[in-house]
Amino acid sequence: MTPADGAPGRPDVVYEDNHVIVAVKPPGVLSQPDGSPAPDMLALLKADIRERHAKPGDVFLGLVHRLDRPVGGLMVFGRTSKGASRLSEQIRGHAFEKRYLAVVHGRPIQDAGVLTARLVKDSATNVVRRVDRDDDAGDGPDGERGEGDRAARDASLSYRVLGATASTRTLSLLEISLGTGRGHQIRVQLADAGLPIVGDRRYGRPDDDEQDIALWSFRLGFDAPTRPERLVFQVPPPDARPPWNLFAGQLPPRSVPQPPAAPPAASAASPDEPGPTP
Repeated sequence: MTPADGAPGRPDVVYEDNHVIVAVKPPGVLSQPDGSPAPDMLALLKADIRERHAKPGDVFLGLVHRLDRPVGGLMVFGRTSKGASRLSEQIRGHAFEKRYLAVVHGRPIQDAGVLTARLVKDSATNVVRRVDRDDDAGDGPDGERGEGDRAARDASLSYRVLGATASTRTLSLLEISLGTGRGHQIRVQLADAGLPIVGDRRYGRPDDDEQDIALWSFRLGFDAPTRPERLVFQVPPPDARPPWNLFAGQLPPRSVPQPPAAPPAASAASPDEPGPTP
């Protein structure tokens, strides 16, 4: 949660068991430290766990994926090294589901489709751009070509239109599923398709007056690390804030599974294990 003064408060934890914790990252909060004094989810969650569970000393928390700083929504972290490792395996094996909501300027010609591109990142400016397929050379692993900042990588996403405004300013609500996990790919690919995300001043419209970028990680799905259960979470963006308020009746519903019953307290636990495996 983010108070009115802009400083992050206690993290919005939607699920926690012995091996994973799922929380909502507010827009503007870093996923992990970047050397600045800006707040980040790792530090906020560690402090929250330390306080709620009365844990002295350091708290283990494994980062397995990231959200861009201006993007809000669901993130999952490993509460144990085992949990972090098994989540990472699912990401590498494409068994980890991530879906996003975006409000874009304009409306796609088709109500559903797939966007593909080759993207290259300039590490000096942290800006990603699309390149033509004949603009780099030398196929490598994972669809990568070229070297250094010229290394272009294949990117793909699918989208479907959930709603559109009928006012003079046409906006569309899109649900987006990633085929690849490239940095900034949703923002770059939608802008390249003529559908810049509302509030995205880097890749969209520099004069956009929305406070936050209208991109939200609303759905995560993964297998529980230590039991045969698929966990699926849905948390929509706050529908009172623009431009989400224009689509309040079309946002997906909130859905969060219940954690397993707490096992009996263990007499001892290793430093990175909060308790026995359920």
